[in-house]
Amino acid sequence: MKKVQLLLAVSLCGFGCVLLACGFLCPPMGEIHHSLLIAFGEILTFSGSLIGIDYKYRYKE
Repeated sequence: MKKVQLLLAVSLCGFGCVLLACGFLCPPMGEIHHSLLIAFGEILTFSGSLIGIDYKYRYKE
């Protein structure tokens, strides 16, 4: 369970940062508006950080 929570936190933060970068760097070529990418990236980054903080204090060694 510890590894799953840590992997989820890292992957959410990483994917959120990738979406944030795509929202800023990619021109609006498709159907997804850049503000939607930025908002979803912020949500993923925030939720990943919350899971990471929970992991740090739950499994403090």
